[in-house]
Amino acid sequence: MDIGLVGLGKMGGNMRTRLRNAGHTVVGFDHDPDKRDVDSLEALVEALPSPKVVWVMVPSGAPTHETIERLGDLLGEGDLVVDGGNSRWTDDQAHAAMLAEKGIGFVDCGVSGGVWGLENGYALMYGGTAEDVAKVQPAFDALKPEGELGAVHAGKVGAGHFSKMVHNGIEYAVMQSYAEGWELLQAVDVVDNTTEVFRSWREGTVIRSWLLDLLVAALDEDPGLASIRGYADDSGEGRWTVEAGIENAVATPAITAALYARFVSRQEDSPAMKAVAAMRNQFGGHATQAASGGEPGPEPDLA
Repeated sequence: MDIGLVGLGKMGGNMRTRLRNAGHTVVGFDHDPDKRDVDSLEALVEALPSPKVVWVMVPSGAPTHETIERLGDLLGEGDLVVDGGNSRWTDDQAHAAMLAEKGIGFVDCGVSGGVWGLENGYALMYGGTAEDVAKVQPAFDALKPEGELGAVHAGKVGAGHFSKMVHNGIEYAVMQSYAEGWELLQAVDVVDNTTEVFRSWREGTVIRSWLLDLLVAALDEDPGLASIRGYADDSGEGRWTVEAGIENAVATPAITAALYARFVSRQEDSPAMKAVAAMRNQFGGHATQAASGGEPGPEPDLA
């Protein structure tokens, strides 16, 4: 098939290569002139035969909205836009309604696979009508991993990104569990080699996973992770998962705790812990540390 691809970063660029390796014709546009095949969205649309299919892989929020709005002006009845970025599922519904007024179809697609997707394939979760999905199915088939699994028509518009959002929320909790286990193993004198313990878990255990494989690889590259600061950002999808849980009265304690742990990681000195330390000092005379990290005062005599 012929397909346009907007956004040729780490994910988009590799997706273009995988599609071409499968025999598809891809016309790519990016703001970086060294990556793009054409100089503008207009040129991309003109290069495609009808019905035209354009896949958008740009940052969520305003960049995605502006790109889809512009494509709405350039495409025509029977054409299709695929949003493969990390958009919020409610944005999908707004974009689909906007494009529908012009007879343009819309499919949202959550994509997972990261920098390994070119070699291993991408897990795909997509939402939209059966008719619209059929127009882009050859691309889905080329991008997905080999075998029967790895791709799903999750439901109506928004279902793809909602499924990917929940996927990422689960990812937050799984990573947090591995991280807490690693820290605990590191903290005790009885365990001599934490990395080898984690490596042993890669076979035969119920917690083996690709994330575990990646953690072991990171520990091999940097024993003790000494070169990495304990700071973890969030892409937004963890927050959206927690919010969706609240809206639907579904408890998500593990995902919520993992999200909050990332917030804590960004504090050099926790204001909340300052308050806790102050209260402990007030009710029990427990020692506090100076703001500069000085030595704590003597513990109280509670005899």
